[in-house]
Amino acid sequence: MIAMDALVRLCPPPTAPPPAVDWAKAERALGHALPADYKQLVETYGDGIFDETIWLLVPDSAHDDCDLHAQTTERDEILADLWEFEDKPAGLEEAGARVLPWAFEEGTGAFLYWLVRPGQHPDEWTVLYNEGRGPLWEHHGMGCLAFLLAVLTGTAETAYFGYLHDVLKPTDHRFASADRVLGTTGH
Repeated sequence: MIAMDALVRLCPPPTAPPPAVDWAKAERALGHALPADYKQLVETYGDGIFDETIWLLVPDSAHDDCDLHAQTTERDEILADLWEFEDKPAGLEEAGARVLPWAFEEGTGAFLYWLVRPGQHPDEWTVLYNEGRGPLWEHHGMGCLAFLLAVLTGTAETAYFGYLHDVLKPTDHRFASADRVLGTTGH
């Protein structure tokens, strides 16, 4: 996959491979298959943070903040409460459509989601960014790997992630595992 090769060159993954994921178990627990580009991200990087900004969620992470299942449950509850008095973003009015989180932005409350539509193959899911502490949603017509690469290279057409380029201004992109940042959990 060209995008994965570009990401690995831009932001080297950890030297030790992350723990293997039981994808069949993870997908059963979510009730959805997952996109191939996401699986590649997880298998290459594992749970952790890109450029001190974007945390990747992973099935069965030892860290609840990085656990795909825990965050999916939490986000579903939060959004259900929110949508009782606030409009859903475009694309979610369709019966059976939902969002599924795959990453979050450090320190902002913002999440990156897939827009999951009925009958749509997971590899066709696109990215929705929600600012978290406000009603704004931003749609990106691409998958999670392409979006992550665009954010890290500064080519994403987004009103967000300015901190990454305006303040951090990375010349070398870095990935840090969740264990390294949050401490080893003994798994």
